[in-house]
Amino acid sequence: MTTPTIKTVTPSSADQAVGTVVLAFSADPIARWFYPDPHQYLLHLPSFVRAFAGKAFEHNSAYCVDGYLGAALWLPPNIHPDENVLAALLQRTIPEENQQEIFAFTERMNSSHPSEPHWYLPMIGVDPAKQGNGYGSALMKHALARCDGEGKLAYLESSSPRSIPLYRRHGFELLGTIQVGSSPPLFPMMRKPR
Repeated sequence: MTTPTIKTVTPSSADQAVGTVVLAFSADPIARWFYPDPHQYLLHLPSFVRAFAGKAFEHNSAYCVDGYLGAALWLPPNIHPDENVLAALLQRTIPEENQQEIFAFTERMNSSHPSEPHWYLPMIGVDPAKQGNGYGSALMKHALARCDGEGKLAYLESSSPRSIPLYRRHGFELLGTIQVGSSPPLFPMMRKPR
């Protein structure tokens, strides 16, 4: 395989990266717990991706590999998801009977972040038809070189147990498990700079 080409995603190309992430998360346990109905998932996940990770486009920290076969949306230190937009979106799109659990879950996510400034990876995904070809690793290496160059921690939550080995190969350590009520487990992971 040739070396994958990583490019920074500009705000004008954000839709393509969001589309890749939506496709990649179509079988993700957490994303489908939020939106179990396929139509609701396809209708609302693009807005969720933008509210949760969209600031990466504004900060030149959204990356794609080989023409949007994969995308990684990183938030720089002290840049956070748009909590107000995210809360409004969840209130509008999640059935009322599920909102208490989902809001408790997102609160646990927020409180699990390291206290010191860190790079945060809210979302990384590869087109399911292209997974297993090294695209996720290429995206991780690219961004982690920046984290290391700045001497900053990297933090993520693995929403799928299958992804944990990938993150471990890149130096992340498992910190525990986040689980609220009927939620699938979510695995916070941190990597010290090298």
